[in-house]
Amino acid sequence: MADQWFTVGEIANTHGIRGEIKIVPHTDFAERRFAPGSRLSVQKDGQPGGVQVEVQNARSHKNVYIVKLKGFDTINDVEKFKGSLLKISAEQRDALEEGEFYYSDIIGSEVVTEEGERLGVVTEILRPGANDVWVVELENGKELLLPYIDDVVRKVNVRARQITVRLLEGLM
Repeated sequence: MADQWFTVGEIANTHGIRGEIKIVPHTDFAERRFAPGSRLSVQKDGQPGGVQVEVQNARSHKNVYIVKLKGFDTINDVEKFKGSLLKISAEQRDALEEGEFYYSDIIGSEVVTEEGERLGVVTEILRPGANDVWVVELENGKELLLPYIDDVVRKVNVRARQITVRLLEGLM
């Protein structure tokens, strides 16, 4: 099976002349992903594997992380990484608590009602505020917005990639 890679950040720019980079995090676990000793893969244009790097130190600064990578000590060493994605392998993902899911486990899952009627497939997850909203592309091409709340999302089977929902009045 081919390696699966998951994006945890994007290298927005360099920072200073000592080889630091600015990273826009794409993970809920940024403090762990960019902690000293973390191993990441720098990938540009979908290159599998990419360049393997290790975080030397990092700090949060205005919605980005300023990160220094081991062995990359000048701006010239990291300039080539601008616009690249930072990824981790499937084996590096943290185990989640019961009832928690990675977006990649949800997107692409089939959505069915409690009665067994197939509605469509989750195509996107929105985070507008109090709870996530799962965007489901219906069979007829339209979209259904499902709030991720216990009254609506009844069961998530990650292995089968199937989500069972109860459609409350007004959702359709």
